Amino acid sequence: MRRPLSRRGTAAFALSALLLPVLAACGGSDEKSDKSGKDGKDVAKKTADELVIYSGRNEELISPILAKLEKATGTKVQVRYGDSAELAAQILEEGDRTKAGLFFSQDAGALGALSQAKMLAKLPEKSLNKVDAAFRGGEDDWVGVSGRSRVIAYNPKQTPKAPDSVHDLVKPEWKGKVGYAPTNASFQAFVTGMRVLEGDESTLKWLKGLKANAAKQYPKNGAVLDAVDKGEISLGLINHYYWYEKVAELGADKVNAKIHFLPGGDPGALINAAGVGVLKNGGQVAAAEKAVDFLLSDEAQTYFATETSEYPLASGVTGTVKDLPALASLKAPKIDLGKLDSLQKTLEMLKEAGLV
Repeated sequence: MRRPLSRRGTAAFALSALLLPVLAACGGSDEKSDKSGKDGKDVAKKTADELVIYSGRNEELISPILAKLEKATGTKVQVRYGDSAELAAQILEEGDRTKAGLFFSQDAGALGALSQAKMLAKLPEKSLNKVDAAFRGGEDDWVGVSGRSRVIAYNPKQTPKAPDSVHDLVKPEWKGKVGYAPTNASFQAFVTGMRVLEGDESTLKWLKGLKANAAKQYPKNGAVLDAVDKGEISLGLINHYYWYEKVAELGADKVNAKIHFLPGGDPGALINAAGVGVLKNGGQVAAAEKAVDFLLSDEAQTYFATETSEYPLASGVTGTVKDLPALASLKAPKIDLGKLDSLQKTLEMLKEAGLV
């Protein structure tokens, strides 16, 4: 697999298109690596046996499975790593001149933005039918590859159990005891989901309540979990897989924090999806469709389940890390993930509430 493509300057994202200011402003890549967008050689042309992937999932996380993709499909793969939102903005800027054949996004919101802009090709039914409709685009032009649930991390030494709703976090008993990462894409997706589920007025009230309750800000999910584990705070809003990765790295007996999957369709139980879409104008549709099918194969799905502690989304693949609740058992809110593309209002709301 060839080295990553070069990353252009962010000035290119200051376009007048509706979604560009939003996408450029909001984070969207995984947190493990700071390698996003490292320079390599740009692609001058595309050939039938070559696939260019714009990946909002970081290199450390997925380069092993993309190497296997290259071998399995017999296609030379070039990858441009970066922030999901910025890469989506770049694709919108490139338009019908895009170099990308496949967009691999960390979250559904960026895919929804490209779908809304009619940049994605409809996927074959055989690919779509591998994944539940809840985790694919309403226009049949993107499909989820792996899933992650929002959870509340808690420190049993501070509190015997976590509350059953994010709405409880603004109550007086939790003042100064809650941590969150407001600039992180997953938190912003959760807020967007709350807006879709409960409306803007209710969501803004909750955000202002979080601020008034002296909730503590951290730069990313991992830092929130570390703070809970150390007892700096009692509760933290994170994605589930950070806890499982910490346990895998340190051992269960070395991790103080626990996590709570929220019941009753609470907005804090949002299940978001990392997914892929084929670019209409990338000139690589056949190669990209092969890549989609590989990413939904047993081999790739098992990789996401065991190596990244996420939920496999293709039907028939059930292997997960130890003690991870079955996806079907979770009481996530029912929401069209494609609607998570309305990030502009979310960012404005976070600013109005004084959280960013």
